[in-house]
Amino acid sequence: MRIELAIDSIERYSRRMQLEVNRDDFHETRTVETQGEVDTARLEPGQIRLSIERFALTTNNITYAVAGDMLDYWGFFPVEPGADDTRWGRIPAMGLGSVVESGHPDIAVGGRYFGFYPMASEFVINAGPHGSAFRDLGPHRANHAATYTDFRDVTTDAMFRSDQADEYLLLWGVFMTSFLVDDYLADNDFHGATQTIITSASSKTSICLAHCLAERHGHRSVGLTSDRNRSFVEGLGLYDDVITYDEVDQLDPSIASTMVDMAGNGSLRAAIHTHFGDQLKISLTVGATHWQDGGNGGPLPGPTPEFFFAPGQSAKRSAEWGADELDRRIARSFHQLLDTTDEWLTVERRSGAEGVTSVYRSLLEGRAEPAIGYVVSMNRR
Repeated sequence: MRIELAIDSIERYSRRMQLEVNRDDFHETRTVETQGEVDTARLEPGQIRLSIERFALTTNNITYAVAGDMLDYWGFFPVEPGADDTRWGRIPAMGLGSVVESGHPDIAVGGRYFGFYPMASEFVINAGPHGSAFRDLGPHRANHAATYTDFRDVTTDAMFRSDQADEYLLLWGVFMTSFLVDDYLADNDFHGATQTIITSASSKTSICLAHCLAERHGHRSVGLTSDRNRSFVEGLGLYDDVITYDEVDQLDPSIASTMVDMAGNGSLRAAIHTHFGDQLKISLTVGATHWQDGGNGGPLPGPTPEFFFAPGQSAKRSAEWGADELDRRIARSFHQLLDTTDEWLTVERRSGAEGVTSVYRSLLEGRAEPAIGYVVSMNRR
C-alpha cells in the first residue's frame, strides 16, 4: 500500500496535542502531548491522517459533555487505553482538517474537510469514501448516525463560503439542529400551539432556531434570557418577545405553547411546565447551557420532556424529500442567516493548548459573551 505524505521529508518530527476532560469534573482538563518521529508505517491500509486546522468552541460543546454518556459523545474519540481511560474523555468539536497522509487508495492527500474532530492537532481514522468525501468507519462509530460520522469536502459543499469559513464552523452544525427542530415542530403542526418558548435565547443554537421560526408567519417565538444578555437578544430582532428568566409568570398561561429548552436548567424547566400546565403541548430538550442547574427533579405538569434527536428528523426528511432537496432547503435558509452575521457576530481566534483551554473554561462557566464566536486551534500560529 502506497502511503502519501504531505509533509516535507526533512520534517521528521511532529508534536501532537490533545485536550482531554475529566468526565466526572468538567472543570479539570489535561493536555496530552506526544513528540517524536513521524512513523508512517503505523498508518494501516484504509486509514488517513488529518491535520486539524481549527474548530469552533460554543456552548454546544458543553452540551456534548453533559450528554456524553446518554448520547455517547464520549465514544466519538475514545482516549488511548490505559489505567485511567474511563475517567478522561475527548469532547467532539466541529472543525476543518486536511488529509496529510493517506493509506486509502481513493482518498488523496490535500483535501480539506468539515466534520467532527477531537480537540486536537491531528488524528487518524479508518476512512471509507462516501459521496464526494468520506466517513469514519472505526468500530467505535458503528452505532453513530451518519450526521456525526460523515466528513464534507468544503470545495463541493453548497453550505460553505470560503470568506465566511469561521462563521460556517460556528453556525453550520447548530443551524442544522435548529432547522430540524423547526421542521419537526412544523411537521407536527406545532402540536396545536401558537407560540414557541426558547430558553437560553442568546445561544447560537437558539438564534438559529429563532431565525427559522421567524420565517413561519403567524407563529410567535418568545426568547428567555438573563438580564445580562437581554439587550443583545432584543437587538437581534428575531424574537417576537424577549423576557428574563424571572419573568416567566408574566407570560399568558392560556396560550398553547411549545418549549425548546436550550438551557437544561431544571428549575426553569419546572417553572415553565408549572406555569403552562396542559397548555404546554411539547417540551423538547436540545441543549444544556445551564448544565450546573440541570437537576433530576420529579414528574412535571404538562408533557414529559423529551430529548430531540436531530438525525431522526433528518432521516425522515431525506426519505420524503430526498437528500439533495433537504440540503437545498437547509442551504437556502443557512445562507440567509450568514448574510446577517456581520450585524451580531464577532469572531475571535485563539490558538495553542492554553488558548483552547481558556475558551473552554469561559464557556463552561457561562462567562462568554453571546456576541463572540470562538474559533480555536491546538496549533500555535
